[in-house]
Amino acid sequence: MNSPRTQVVILAAGLGTRMRSKRAKVLHRAGGMTLIEHVIAAARQVADAESIVTVTGHQADHVEKVLAHSGVRFVRQTEQKGTGHALECARLAVTIPVTSPAATSPENADGLVMVLYGDTPLLSAATLLRLRDAQARSDAATTLITTTLADPSGYGRVILSADGDVRAIVEDKVCTADQRAIRIINSGIYCFRAGPLWEHLAEIEPDNSAHEYYLTDMAAILSSHGHRVESLHIDDPAELLGINTRIELADADRILRGRKADELMLSGVTIERPETVSIDTQVRAGGDTIIEPFVRLLGSTIIGEDCHICAGSILENTVLGDRVVVKPYSMIADSRVETGAQIGPFARLRMNAEIGEDARIGNFVEVKKSRVGKSAKAQHLAYLGDAHIGDRVNIGAGTITCNYDGEKKHETSIGKGAFIGSNSTLVAPIEIGKDSYVGAGSVVTDAVPDGALAIGRGRQVNKEGWTAKRKKK
Repeated sequence: MNSPRTQVVILAAGLGTRMRSKRAKVLHRAGGMTLIEHVIAAARQVADAESIVTVTGHQADHVEKVLAHSGVRFVRQTEQKGTGHALECARLAVTIPVTSPAATSPENADGLVMVLYGDTPLLSAATLLRLRDAQARSDAATTLITTTLADPSGYGRVILSADGDVRAIVEDKVCTADQRAIRIINSGIYCFRAGPLWEHLAEIEPDNSAHEYYLTDMAAILSSHGHRVESLHIDDPAELLGINTRIELADADRILRGRKADELMLSGVTIERPETVSIDTQVRAGGDTIIEPFVRLLGSTIIGEDCHICAGSILENTVLGDRVVVKPYSMIADSRVETGAQIGPFARLRMNAEIGEDARIGNFVEVKKSRVGKSAKAQHLAYLGDAHIGDRVNIGAGTITCNYDGEKKHETSIGKGAFIGSNSTLVAPIEIGKDSYVGAGSVVTDAVPDGALAIGRGRQVNKEGWTAKRKKK
């Protein structure tokens, strides 16, 4: 449907004192993102970034820095005077036209203003689309989201008229006994028609114990002016969970990760014992991939098809091609692994490591900021840092690239088809030619030509009878 232009205001200025934290509440993380990033992601389904205004206050500089990548706009609530005051702070930013064709079209001149909270990470884009469309179809001044709780203690109760419209919202602490028995509660999430909202917002009065301007008063104010106020009832109360304590943060994290696991399984991914895995909401995985217990998939990790991620492995901001096997207890961060490669067990890839097709990185091998070519192998106990390793290279057990001289990092280059014997020490900067050999136990400090054999070790000396002489002495 052709909906009126929608602008979104996200209220994120609060102190969050019940979190018992030095960090602003909205910057705590659940499901791999900050709470407010989840809200922005949902809001982007109903509005473009420049039509989203975030009201900051507590630790505003830090919050705005974290969210700078999102492209949303910011206004500041320098004094904490309640939700109504926060929306008033955003008024100028919302009402100034932005460079969008919809902003000047006659049918969208009034438009909609959706109000969200920065601490509600479980709110889905689907629900926001329902809210927007419900308000767009209605002649009501606002539509608010409600739900029913078994125990509504602490929440504002929604008072409905005989025909189902909202007459008022009464905060829990001022409810009468009859009102306290009502189990329909206000989520605090609204979609207003812009005209009535801005016309009457200033009528909110701080006549409450906290002397704050509560946005909940707008239901009664709009009703008193003859405007209808409708509700959109949500069956799942968990979606409206606002985070106030670490316990609620843990609940939200569990729900978000559970949703992600379900999403992946429905798309064709096998997850063994999904209750044990930890998968961030941005992770993607291809069909017929298998994820074993106690795996962690973090950040923007992307996994191809037919992969196998074994128990205890941790992948962060990593890309895997198809048919990659990550064996148990391997750690991969900020790296890329091409199709058919095998990693681990107990391997570590980091800092833009690139592993080529069908390569093998085995147990207790660390690869840092290096490119390992197609079908190359480093199967045991090696450190490969700041290196370019060609196709079909074999790295023997115990090999290390000595890439740091105490001041600078230096590169090692190993040509295609080279064979590096076990326990070799390659002192960078150094170049090992293609199809060359390095003898086991060598310390190599000079370049090795193509096809050569390099031996960099002292000549062996055997002293006959030495042991008996020592014991006698």
